[in-house]
Amino acid sequence: MSGGPGEVVVSIDEDYGFLRQPVRRICERFPGEYWRALDAEGRYPSEFVDALTEHEYLAALIPEEYGGAGLPLRAGVAILETIHESGCNAAACHAQMYTMGTLLRHGSEEQKRQYLPRIARGELRLQAFGVTEPTTGSDTLRLKTQAVRDGDEYVINGQKIWTSRALYSDLMILLVRTTALEQVEKRSHGLSVFLVDLRAARERGGLEIRPIETMINHNTTEIFFTDLRVPASSLIGEEGRGFRYILDGMNAERILLSGEALGDARYFLRRATEYAKQREVFGRPIGQNQGIAFPLARCWAQTQAADMMVRKAAGLFDAHRECGAEANSAKLLASEAAWAAGDACFQTFGGFAFATEYDIERKWRECRLFQTAPISSNMVLAFIAQNVLGLPRSY
Repeated sequence: MSGGPGEVVVSIDEDYGFLRQPVRRICERFPGEYWRALDAEGRYPSEFVDALTEHEYLAALIPEEYGGAGLPLRAGVAILETIHESGCNAAACHAQMYTMGTLLRHGSEEQKRQYLPRIARGELRLQAFGVTEPTTGSDTLRLKTQAVRDGDEYVINGQKIWTSRALYSDLMILLVRTTALEQVEKRSHGLSVFLVDLRAARERGGLEIRPIETMINHNTTEIFFTDLRVPASSLIGEEGRGFRYILDGMNAERILLSGEALGDARYFLRRATEYAKQREVFGRPIGQNQGIAFPLARCWAQTQAADMMVRKAAGLFDAHRECGAEANSAKLLASEAAWAAGDACFQTFGGFAFATEYDIERKWRECRLFQTAPISSNMVLAFIAQNVLGLPRSY
């Protein structure tokens, strides 16, 4: 599609086939048995992450000058969507794509040259994103973790929760308060972003990471900071402007994870339609029954609609345009499409869907996360009501 001046062009064609096909081939090496074993053992999928790293897919969005492929966010969406459509799970490594954006867009040239080439080569993992806290949840502007300047260092105290992959990451993007809430004019002021070297932090002390057991193998943790000292050079951008910096990362996160949800929806639809054609009851395929066919048809339409919103959001992001409403809407629609397709797939398979060997119950558990994280569906609706429709603040 061509666009006029100022327009964002959104492709409606099958895009990035040169990425999708090789990603599918990698995923074929990690079938359901692999993921079921990980679930049983609660183990991090190191082999899968290493394979993606080796073929440079986790460096797809890093500019060429820093050793990456220099592809747009839409390419990252295609990679993650393909992983999930193939029956795998990108949760172990997707954060590298969106956390890297905070460093790329707002870090100093020295920081970018120090870290991005090593991330691109797979020497460093940037997987952890420390934002949420146990007492503030989604009310990010009220977070309590503090960093106080002390000479050439900052001293950090506080706690983060739902910080996934912290045990398997070398670096973490951390949002903290550097000016107390009661001392700022606006709640969004006084927040700062640090690039924390987790390896150095463990050696120096002042950092404790505790795993959180969940219904899915998500490798999430809670982190405690007790007088953790980090060099002042780890501050990204200007002190006190961190909230603005992470908004880019949050929009990218919502768009990329929308791609994963789309992949899950397509996975469920493929499995369900294949089974509906093959499974015969009372002498005919169950797909001949409207009670099976119509829900799957509706799910296909939902998935296609969500796909177009994901494409628009990614197009706006890549054009450096405001995309908060589109990124949140993409996440809402894609997560609902995945859940609806999962439910329809469950109904199609009947009792067999509960058997772990079919992998449907695993994917069903995994895709439920998208309606809660990185932002809940109700928070998205509140954002749209207030910021798009102009309704009074509801929370």
